[in-house]
Amino acid sequence: MTTPKGLLMRSKALVALAAIGAVGVLLAGCGGSDDSGSGSDTTSAVGGAISVDGSSTVGPFVTIAAEDFTTGGATTQITVGISGTGGGFERFCKDETDISNASRAIKDEEKDLCAKAGVEFTELQVANDGLSVVVNTENDWATCLTVAQLKTIWEPKSKVNNWNQVDPKFPDQEIKLFGPGTDSGTFDFFTDEINGDGGASRTDYQPSEDDNVTVEGVSGEKGGMGYFGLSYFEQNKDKLKALQIDGGAGCVGASTATVQDTTYKPLGRPLLVYVKKASYARPEVKAFVEFMLVNQDKIASEALFVPLTAAQVETAKAALASS
Repeated sequence: MTTPKGLLMRSKALVALAAIGAVGVLLAGCGGSDDSGSGSDTTSAVGGAISVDGSSTVGPFVTIAAEDFTTGGATTQITVGISGTGGGFERFCKDETDISNASRAIKDEEKDLCAKAGVEFTELQVANDGLSVVVNTENDWATCLTVAQLKTIWEPKSKVNNWNQVDPKFPDQEIKLFGPGTDSGTFDFFTDEINGDGGASRTDYQPSEDDNVTVEGVSGEKGGMGYFGLSYFEQNKDKLKALQIDGGAGCVGASTATVQDTTYKPLGRPLLVYVKKASYARPEVKAFVEFMLVNQDKIASEALFVPLTAAQVETAKAALASS
């Protein structure tokens, strides 16, 4: 896998990007295009501005899409924020952004906020991802954990603070936990899949919307553990060790193959963007969104995510066609 150019690091800063023009082939009529994302030529320039915010996981995908969209010298300004999935939906449903990046599906209460504000949207899957559960490289005792073991560690009010409480064969080594904050879609997804309730988690860990904090924390503690998107582990695999997960069918590690074939359970997930229908009516937003989908294979590979399957591409096309 290649290192993504200009990859967004997990911080609160906004990255402003000069982006361009209209995609020559509209999604509704691109049945003859290469769904693998071989590329789509820009044929005309558009102006205006596009505001994007949301998931720090999906942020790199959209950032790379915007960079790849800037090859014709036109003037559209794309601003990508990474306030977390929840923070992004809050802005989106206040009609402050055009596109909201999300590493989980929109919640019913968020849909209600959008509906009250008259904000209509289209949900699009743009890539696949898996969550990596990571430990310190000096951890030579744990290679695979069951979902039940992960739950004993991360469930609300858990008193597990030593590795030998997870498995008596493990050493007497204190566990130090790191992970995303509560505004993160990664947090919501992990807690839902592992603890059975999105948002339900022990609170005595070091939370941060910046995945670098988790990298530094786990790599600096022999008994450290954390979790974040597979792409971020791929960028830091020299500093961390990823655990295999037993979701009931044996131990499976996160990889492009296991995420796309859905054998990495239960921590494989879709990566999503929500496009405001009123914004999609503007030529610059329409062109950019269609560019992302036509080129999703290339963009996902650059961003270290897992490309869509052919069936997923067709579903996204159908969603756009009805926007």
